[in-house]
Amino acid sequence: MSFREEHELHKRRFGRNLGVALVLVSFIVIVFGLTVVKVTRGDYEPENASIQRGQ
Repeated sequence: MSFREEHELHKRRFGRNLGVALVLVSFIVIVFGLTVVKVTRGDYEPENASIQRGQ
């Protein structure tokens, strides 16, 4: 059983799809990283938390 050779259009389309996938993954990683940093620094505390601690 032999497979036909892939057409040039499919090769170019795969390269483009791979590029778009890498851009999307990098965007998600950046947003997730910024979210983790913001939450762990304590910038995301509600205003009531500082009142309850007596500050």
